[in-house]
Amino acid sequence: MVLVRLADRPIALPVAVVAVSVATTAGWTALVGRGLGRATAAAVAVAALGGLLAFAGAVGVLSTLVTVGLLAASQGGARAAFGRHRPKGAIVRPARHGVLLLNPRSGGGAAEQHDLVNEAAARGVRVVVLTPDADLRALAEEAADDGADVIGMAGGDGSLGLVADVVRRRGLAFVCVPAGTRNHFALDLGLDRADVAGALDGFEAAIERHIDLGQVGERVFVNNVSLGAYAEIIQADSYRDAKVGTAAAKLPELLGPDHAPSDLRFLGPDGRVQSNADVLLVSNNSYHLHSLGGLGIRSRLDRGRLGLVALSVGGARDLAALLALEPVGAIDRFRGLQRWESPTFRVDSAQPVSIGVDGEALSLAPPLLFRSLPGALRVRVPLHAPGVRVLRPGVRGTVRGLIRVAAGKQGA
Repeated sequence: MVLVRLADRPIALPVAVVAVSVATTAGWTALVGRGLGRATAAAVAVAALGGLLAFAGAVGVLSTLVTVGLLAASQGGARAAFGRHRPKGAIVRPARHGVLLLNPRSGGGAAEQHDLVNEAAARGVRVVVLTPDADLRALAEEAADDGADVIGMAGGDGSLGLVADVVRRRGLAFVCVPAGTRNHFALDLGLDRADVAGALDGFEAAIERHIDLGQVGERVFVNNVSLGAYAEIIQADSYRDAKVGTAAAKLPELLGPDHAPSDLRFLGPDGRVQSNADVLLVSNNSYHLHSLGGLGIRSRLDRGRLGLVALSVGGARDLAALLALEPVGAIDRFRGLQRWESPTFRVDSAQPVSIGVDGEALSLAPPLLFRSLPGALRVRVPLHAPGVRVLRPGVRGTVRGLIRVAAGKQGA
């Protein structure tokens, strides 16, 4: 369809490229600018996109919408074709004394929506509901002291990390119940995030395996620690209630033309000291990085390595390049992106460092010492869990893999 449209109107492609470039540049300027400059840039971005739509005409818009729909269908079909894989583990017996710690406020009240208290009781699991002033770590320690052999947490990823730390130190097993907002950890464990109550079957006969945890200072994390622009944004008191507005207010200060470089010093993949990262991400095992949408996916949680990503966006031109690489699954070719792995990592600074630990805002005194804790946590997942989604390696790798699937062979 795209080729037919280009043959019919060959001028469409260069006009579209110019219009999108202008809109991207103006949009970035509006995002990181202030006052009249921000308003003017926003108007230019809207005008560029409006002009593109006017140029395309009704037929062009319809073709564009159909093309976008076909691309979405292709993405969904490819994901289903590649399927999932189930990490190896041992089948274990039901918990003798299971305890579920439950945060009723997480995920917009997901615990109540899925009736987790009664669902857990039906499985013989004791439920401890958190109150606003509860000490989660102390409650987990108390459950262990009372003889729990399996402890679960129904809440956000930050809460999961706190409980997982207690569980691994006490030599117990852990159950993840995806009752938070995004539930990235549950995704990478291979759970069905839509079947919240079904995750409680981890207390029944289940598959148990050892996975890694990450640690910064004395704080354990299950997903990642962010430093730089994002970490500064989530420090604001208004972030929880107004994420978009807070980000819009902070970005000019953090990434605008007059912003001061972040004081984060670390050894890059070449062993040299670097200090120019706008965003620095330290994760418990590496994320898939062929696309921005893949940043929430890890195919392994047991490699004993920290995943390290440093991103530097110099301005509108860099942003345009990054957005151009995104549709073809090639953001790892962006010149401002570096990625590598290491069992340990150190970040130095002349002042306290703002960080986001599994999405929760903290400030730590430097130096920040990160390390992987290989095989530190025994985690149980239900026998019916769908497994970890198979990752697709960019456009070329996806095409080759789909051909193999169509031929009845393994796609990866």
